Amino acid sequence: MVQSINLKALTTLASVARRPYLAAPHVFVPTVSDVNYQALRDHCGIKAVIFDKDNTLTAPYENALHPRAKFGLQSALDAFGTANVAILSNSAGTGDDPGFVDGREIEEALGIAVIKHLDKKPGGLEEAMQHFPGVREPSQLCMVGDRLLTDVLFGNLHGMLTVHILPLCTGAENKNDNTVAKVVRTVENKIMYADWWGGKQIRSKTLAHKVWKGEEECPLVLKDKSAPVLGDLDKTD
Repeated sequence: MVQSINLKALTTLASVARRPYLAAPHVFVPTVSDVNYQALRDHCGIKAVIFDKDNTLTAPYENALHPRAKFGLQSALDAFGTANVAILSNSAGTGDDPGFVDGREIEEALGIAVIKHLDKKPGGLEEAMQHFPGVREPSQLCMVGDRLLTDVLFGNLHGMLTVHILPLCTGAENKNDNTVAKVVRTVENKIMYADWWGGKQIRSKTLAHKVWKGEEECPLVLKDKSAPVLGDLDKTD
């Protein structure tokens, strides 16, 4: 599947230029398997989890669950149940997926729903809210993905708790990744996390979540895991 231009992301660039902290995540971990989903449920007011797909749960444009994501997806399902875990992709379930062919294949392969949505992230809030009847407001959703300007921005614009991860695949394993997305992701990651004044300023203004008060008060990173560092970002091209 080839992704079309993400007009929604382009129209929000002006907002991000003025307020770059809109793309700053609450939590940054290597993979979806480094998140404490039980703590999300029990201490953060989260009732459902939304995952990006490509380079978050699977290799780009593939439907098999990536080995490094298996523990994380199962942990999310154990904590929230199948009805409260879903995928919001900028490929499957959009206009790039005629007849929802890829969406159905992904649902069968991963065992969770793919949310159909008209606007690509950072659009799609209305469809996401409709998918989870038990969710009363966006702050009860957790958005997990590998892109700052789509996944994290989408969550932050609407008050969700946002978790940013490194892309699952590198090198030859990442051969199917969208070229533009790969370049943009590298740039946005280094702007956000590099050890420079601008990145530190952006991260210092990360938007507060309605319930979660921070990693020190309520840890969401599994204790036997470590936060990614800039050197890890250099390996993702």
